[in-house]
Amino acid sequence: MSTMQVDIVTPDRKVFSEQAEMVVARTTEGAIGILPNHTPLAAMLKISAVRVKMDDSEVTAAISGGFMEVKPDSVTILAEAAEFPEEIDVERAQSAKERAEKRLRDKQEEIDFRRAELALNRALNRLNVAGKK
Repeated sequence: MSTMQVDIVTPDRKVFSEQAEMVVARTTEGAIGILPNHTPLAAMLKISAVRVKMDDSEVTAAISGGFMEVKPDSVTILAEAAEFPEEIDVERAQSAKERAEKRLRDKQEEIDFRRAELALNRALNRLNVAGKK
């Protein structure tokens, strides 16, 4: 089967760089699967898991938003943050989830609800990718 270059990059580091057969991501318009020779496109990514399929294996990364550029022979994901399951600090993610839920539940006037919702989504995504949701 043909492959394409897949790179996942954050401001801190290159998280992933391999040849792959397929990328599955969630854009602001919905889920999308990318195969080699895909039509070029650029898309905004939601806070979600990105799956990269290679040969008989698959890797999943928790992505905290960003952009995806697709070319016929490559996919580049520019993410605010990206972590693989083994990199996720589950206790920290669980604490972040609980803090965000408390902020949303307490409904204090000075709270930034959008920021709390984003924090909750990031924590839930990390826990989901870590298999601890």
